[in-house]
Amino acid sequence: MSRTLLVVVVVLLYGLHQDFWFWRTAHPLVFGFVPIGLFYQGCYSVAAALLMWLLVKYAWPSHLEEDIDESTVKEDASA
Repeated sequence: MSRTLLVVVVVLLYGLHQDFWFWRTAHPLVFGFVPIGLFYQGCYSVAAALLMWLLVKYAWPSHLEEDIDESTVKEDASA
């Protein structure tokens, strides 16, 4: 996955967090009892969690993991 695409998705999700369109009303009710603003924030939270998973899977700096693995091996060998 392209880092540029991930950056665009992060910026898009940041923009969607500014949900000014549901500030003044609790209607319509989703599932008959959940105010639309609360439902929107719940969906936003799920989308943010999925985005964080994508960022960890595709944009995590793998050289950091290699440094930890090498230092662990050195410590185990010296013990």
